Amino acid sequence: MEYNKNTAKLIRSLKDKKARDESGLFVVEGEKLVAEALRSGWTVEALFRVAGSSGSESHSGPACTIISPAEMEKISLLRSPSPALALVRIPQAPPDGAGLVAARPLALALDGVRDPGNLGTILRLADWFGVDWVFASDADSRYPTSDIYNPKVVQATMGAIFRTRFVYAPLPEIAQLFAREGMDIYGTFLDGKPIYEEPLKGEGLIVMGNESEGISPEMAACVTRRLTIPPYPVGVPTSESLNVATAAAITLSEFRRR
Repeated sequence: MEYNKNTAKLIRSLKDKKARDESGLFVVEGEKLVAEALRSGWTVEALFRVAGSSGSESHSGPACTIISPAEMEKISLLRSPSPALALVRIPQAPPDGAGLVAARPLALALDGVRDPGNLGTILRLADWFGVDWVFASDADSRYPTSDIYNPKVVQATMGAIFRTRFVYAPLPEIAQLFAREGMDIYGTFLDGKPIYEEPLKGEGLIVMGNESEGISPEMAACVTRRLTIPPYPVGVPTSESLNVATAAAITLSEFRRR
């Protein structure tokens, strides 16, 4: 893709979800993330590198357009522009959720995670702990989850976006699919049973709720196992709750420890 005013305008517009939906493209920035995109099998539509930067002479993928630092600064969506930027095609065919459930996986359900940093970090955690599937509340939900292709989310995933299967869906319907297969629906609540004392399985659906409201009533009704991460020492006044990404890290670590 040639660098010109129209190209720069297109790239800058992709900070907004409407533009991403209309164009079917999202922005990936940084040498590591761009390398992940090129290895992923996803369609990389355009690649821009600053002249003289690492990888500017040799790469696999689309033709590389060499630009100046000033030109990169004009198109970058980061506060500190990196030497590499790619435009990646948003996958159009969502994975088959019903087929996945038959394989009896351990999966995450994100019920209204709104902060881009939290969403990206949770995808990175899912990648680290071998959770291949992440479901998220869709636009029709009480608490929709943030857009995975938001530049801040993409950056926070550190490449996990290309390895984790992510699906927007009505979460109660996804929970019903797991329940029909005899798997538990786990949820984190302040009044749940201590996670360190409860029997946990390597299959089922783990629900993480909205940053301020927690798990929605619709999904709370689907939960079969209510868990909590107890403070230490128990009974001593402490913070009101944990950040949702922190809670996800502790929860996934405990499931995998078993």
